[in-house]
Parts: sequence; C-alpha cells; structure tokens
Amino acid sequence: FLPAELKKASKRVSCSKRYKIQKKVREHTRKLRKEAKKKGVSKRVKKDPGVPSSAPFKEEVLREAEQRRLQIEEAKEKKRQAAKDERAKKRKKEKEPASTETEPKAKKLRKDEKGKRSEKRTATDKSSKQFLCSELNKVIDASDVVIEVLDARDPLGCRCPQLEEAVLQRGNKKLLFVLNKIDLVPQENVENWIQCLQKEFPVVLFKASMQIQDKTVVGAFYKSLTETNSCFGSSCLTELLSNYAANTENDASLKVGIVGFPNVGKSSVINSMKGILACNSGVKRGITKSMQEVHILKNVKLIDSPGVVALPSNPAASMALRSLQVEEGQENVMDAVRTLLKQCDQKQIMLQYNLSDYRNSLEFLTLFAKKHGYLQKGGVANTEHAATVFLADWTGAKMSYHCVATEKSLPAYLSEAVVAEMQKGWDLTKLFCTCWEGNGGIIQQNH
Repeated sequence: FLPAELKKASKRVSCSKRYKIQKKVREHTRKLRKEAKKKGVSKRVKKDPGVPSSAPFKEEVLREAEQRRLQIEEAKEKKRQAAKDERAKKRKKEKEPASTETEPKAKKLRKDEKGKRSEKRTATDKSSKQFLCSELNKVIDASDVVIEVLDARDPLGCRCPQLEEAVLQRGNKKLLFVLNKIDLVPQENVENWIQCLQKEFPVVLFKASMQIQDKTVVGAFYKSLTETNSCFGSSCLTELLSNYAANTENDASLKVGIVGFPNVGKSSVINSMKGILACNSGVKRGITKSMQEVHILKNVKLIDSPGVVALPSNPAASMALRSLQVEEGQENVMDAVRTLLKQCDQKQIMLQYNLSDYRNSLEFLTLFAKKHGYLQKGGVANTEHAATVFLADWTGAKMSYHCVATEKSLPAYLSEAVVAEMQKGWDLTKLFCTCWEGNGGIIQQNH
C-alpha cells in the first residue's frame, strides 16, 4: 500500500450531487433546443423527397439536377486542386534558396540536363498531330506502292487530295485504291464507284475479316475460325502485289504503304492479308500511332501507318466521322452525335434503332440509352455512353449506309498522262475478274 500522503484524490461523488449535475445538463440542452426552435434553426437535416413519379418532365428535371451536382463537384475539385498547387509552389519556393546554396555545381548541371531531356520527350508526344504527320510522311517516303484504303460507304469522303498529291510529287511511286467494307454497301453502288474511281487510279475490292486469331495461337481452332469468317479480296490483292514485285527490276522486297483516314480499316486489311493479328485494330479510332512493317511474302512488305489528320476546315460531319477530335478531347462526343443526326433522315434512324419519335439529339440519346440499358444511379439515362456507342456504330463496320457515286472531272494534280502511268504494270483485267468472282457473292448474300 502507498502512504496516505501519496494517494490520489478520488473522483467519486455522492449520488445526489451526480443527479443534480445530470439534471442541470438536461435543462441546459432543453433551453438550447427551445431557443433554436424559436429562431427556426434545426440540426436535423430533412430528407430530400425527390421528384414525384406523377410530375411532368421528371427525366429532364433529374438530368438537370445530376448535371448541376456534377458541375458543383467539378468546381469544388478545381478549387481543391488550385489550393493544393499553391501550397506545393509555396513549399518549393521555401526550399529553393536553401537547396541552391548547398548544391554543388555538378549536381546542378545534371538537373539541367534531365530537364532538357524531359522537354524533348514532351515535344515528341505520340498522340500529337506533328508526330502523326511525320510518321505518315515516313511511310510515304519508304514505300514503292501506296495503297489508300477507302470506306465503301463514303469513298469520296475518305479520299485525301493532299495525300494523293504528296505521293505523286515524290515520283516513281504507284498509288492504288482499296475499297474496303463492301459487304455494307449494295452491289450496284459498288459497281458505280468502281467506274468513277478507276478513271483516276486502279481499284481493288476488299472485305476485311472481323475475327483474326492472335499470332501467338495456332492449331485447329484457328483454322476453323478463319474458314467461318473469311476475308474477301486478300488473295487478289496479294497476287497483284507479288506479280508487280516480280516484274520490277529491284532485288529488294516491294514496300507497300497502307494509308487512309482513321477507322477505314488499314490495320484490318494488313491482318487479313497476313492471316494473323499482326497489327492492333479495333472500333476505337487512332489506335495506330507509328509505322509498323509486316512481311506477307518474301518479296512483299506492308507498312502500317497512323490515320490521316483531318483539317479543321472540313465539313462538320466529315470531322465527326474522320477526325480524332473526340479522342483528343477537342470536341464533345455529344456535339459529334448532334452533327451526325442533322445529316441523317430521322425516319431511317428510327427504323434502324427501333426507337420512337424524338425532337432533338438529347432526347434521341435518352431513348437510345434506355433501349440498350445504359443507365446510371436512380434510373437516369447515361447519354454520354450512348453517344460513344452511336458514334462507334458509324465509324466502325456495323452501320450499313452508302453515298451515291457522282461523275467528276480530274483534279488539278492529275492528268491523263499521270493516270496512264499509274495504270501501268498492273494486270487490271485479271484483277477485276478475280475480285468479282470472290467478292460478288458476299455482296449479293448480304443485300
């Protein structure tokens, strides 16, 4: 036991005193509640009853509320980030004078060199327009034959006059058109486009295979897969290129550059000709960022290229389909869909997607999202995801539409002598016979 003088004082109090304290606390809290009630202040947060089901335009109200909430959250996040950056700057300024005084000269030089290297890295960003254009120029310079891949649904919209002129200016280079996705267009329309296009450059019909096995997988499953989802025009194009390579005096392998706008099927054409997944391809635009060489024969080498960068001066519909503005964040996907819907017949769109009548693009996307089950919390339609899917339908190989072929005079950079030169060296009679024998069946089958 501790001595009496070192013992701590006990905290125990008598029951009457404890009850008195508790009573006083209760009275005080009651008094505070009464005062708050008089002032109209209450701590209890009332639950939001929400929009009643019977209310008109419930969806629009919910959508507006969601957008408002997102805007407020975004503003808060920006404020928080700005404050964070400011604090970081202050800390950096405080540290700088002390560190610069103590750091040796060699260390400072190393830091400067690192900074310069990082600047160079940022300058050569693979998604920048300058890098994509430089890669495309490399492909054209390295190629003996340039194949411009055109979407059969809109061949004229997929042509790039500046690119064609650049190829012709290089000299000693052949230019070919490959009309891809012919299974999405009526046969009569394909015939009309061939007659128009072959007046300028040789044309090859093509239908790329949609299911290509990975190059690391081989076996019976791969064989059955390629048989069921076969490609049309690859054998014809391969034979044409091998014959041209055999006729040339050059001993080196023939280099063939594959160029065109994003999502016309450049990588898919290479994969179909190779028979395996040699290049990355997909519905998303701008997957290919740099040139890539693929050997299909001993004497023929294909070169994949990034998509042609569309100029902002092009029509809005062309920019929505052919440019990478949405992927780069320069244009909202909702604006791109609005532009496309303006160009389309409303009845055709309603029949295609089996939707009821709509007044504007937002209402269309709401109906589209509900039809496909793209919903957010509270059953609100996810219009942004619906817009992304709709745009992918148009740029990919899902939507079947076509443009009527129109007769046009030769462009300024082409003459009859140049056309005759481009047609030389190709066995065009054999080309059209084999193409129609192989491809006519698939066109008639699907339409």
